[in-house]
Amino acid sequence: MRGAVIHAPGDVRFETLDDPEILEPTDAVIRTAVTCVCGTDLWPWRGLDATDEAHPMGHEYVGFVEAAGSEVTSVKPGQFVVGSFATSDNTCANCRNGWQSNCVNREFMTTCQAEYVRIPNAQGTLVATEEVPGEEFWPGLLAVSDVMGTGWYAAEAAEVGPGSTAVVVGDGAVGLCGVIAAKEMGAERIIAMSRHESRQKLAREFGATDIVTERGEDGVARIKEMTEGIGVDSVLECVGTGEAMRQALHSARPGGNVGFVGLPHEVAIDGEELFFTHVGLRGGPAPVRRFLPDLIDRVLSGRIDPGKVFDLTLPLEQVAEGYRAMDERRAIKALLTP
Repeated sequence: MRGAVIHAPGDVRFETLDDPEILEPTDAVIRTAVTCVCGTDLWPWRGLDATDEAHPMGHEYVGFVEAAGSEVTSVKPGQFVVGSFATSDNTCANCRNGWQSNCVNREFMTTCQAEYVRIPNAQGTLVATEEVPGEEFWPGLLAVSDVMGTGWYAAEAAEVGPGSTAVVVGDGAVGLCGVIAAKEMGAERIIAMSRHESRQKLAREFGATDIVTERGEDGVARIKEMTEGIGVDSVLECVGTGEAMRQALHSARPGGNVGFVGLPHEVAIDGEELFFTHVGLRGGPAPVRRFLPDLIDRVLSGRIDPGKVFDLTLPLEQVAEGYRAMDERRAIKALLTP
């Protein structure tokens, strides 16, 4: 088969790789329907995460089951499936508590920008649709496998509720999906922080009521101005930089909550400062598997359409162009078709 391999910052190649095989009885192999480039993939592309040796890339996927191990009974060959970037057995104590992304047998997916993918822990990770969905639903279901599930978790962690006011820090795919989640959870006012016109337009389409273009302390000042100096109930931090985290923490009201899902890079939190704000902080890798059945239903019923975050579609062989387009902000998120 063929797939994406990163060799060094700015150097992603489409190469011939070994076909994936069933290695454990809990594995499945899927034929990729669509995959994509994630904002997280840009960290090694930009050299901010080390690439010590060449390795495959990609952690978002939907596709058709090609083969299943002897212990996999929840899905069968031919079915269309959606999974998570973090695999889970869905039976351990952490999974039963709803934290499948911290499964004791967790493996992070890293090979999904390819024609075929091996899925460990397939029994607990994959969710099959009742029938093969129309191709128009594939982008939305692909979003569910990570960015929509992650945006949903950000809103949940920030305790967005009916009538609340929420701020979304970050206008990438996760942040935009966080806007969808905040609306679905009943937020009355949703403030999207964005400097890019196309992303502002999509944020409003998804449910944002206000746009703030300022960043950093200027952004915080604008939020305080909009909330009579108090701050907001919930903040969704969907970037992962130190500036974004500070902006999120300072935008929350006393007793408010921050849900942080951006993979942290050079983030440092002052414990004493946090102590005196009464702001709650929760984050981490999203337990996407917990949300899959509900989010799949919302996509297939037409209630939400997170697939709109894909504003560039390329053949998988042009995966490197997908990285470049996202790095240069010519695209929010690149969809790849095998």
